[in-house]
Amino acid sequence: MTPTITAFERSPDRGRGLARDMRVRWALEEVGQAYDVRLVSFSELKEAAHRRLHPFGQIPTYEEGDLALFESGAIVFHIAQRHAGLLPDDAKARARAITWMFAALNTVEPPIFERSMAIIVEREKAWHEERLRLLEDRVHVRLGELSGRLGDANWLEGVFSAGDLLMVTVLRRLVGSGILENYPRLCAYIARAEARPAYQRAFEGQLSVFTGQPTTG
Repeated sequence: MTPTITAFERSPDRGRGLARDMRVRWALEEVGQAYDVRLVSFSELKEAAHRRLHPFGQIPTYEEGDLALFESGAIVFHIAQRHAGLLPDDAKARARAITWMFAALNTVEPPIFERSMAIIVEREKAWHEERLRLLEDRVHVRLGELSGRLGDANWLEGVFSAGDLLMVTVLRRLVGSGILENYPRLCAYIARAEARPAYQRAFEGQLSVFTGQPTTG
């Protein structure tokens, strides 16, 4: 059965691959699973029909038969469990890859996302510059730690996994900020991920929403 995911009808990121449906698209492309995309307006996000799928009125959601999921990390984990290619077969390596999934969303993403929101909603506040410096200091700490752990390896645990997929989507929120340039290993890490054919197909699929092209994976 072909799963259906939801995405913004008009994404705030203007097709730059930052909306969280990108994570799900990429995972599905990596495992070779066809999928459909249902576009949702901002008003529809708050309606009862969508709230039954996502109680917090966000995207993405994932529907496959009578299964309905929300939260991008949980959806990627479901896909990785159902299909080969995103989690190693070895039990210990698999556990480590899952650990990196949690690290991406629970440890690395929060300060990066908080910085992004501060720039959007707090820029007019008198204390904005001071708070932004504090947030960027936190981001630098996490990036330094991550860069040190990655070292000269291509991927976090030797082979590409769902942990790398989520980590790269988190890091890409900093593209254009001037922060990533301080971490050449992480820049190269992102570039390797973006060069993957599955990533490029997913990115083109999300961009097509902004440019008005078909949205079937």
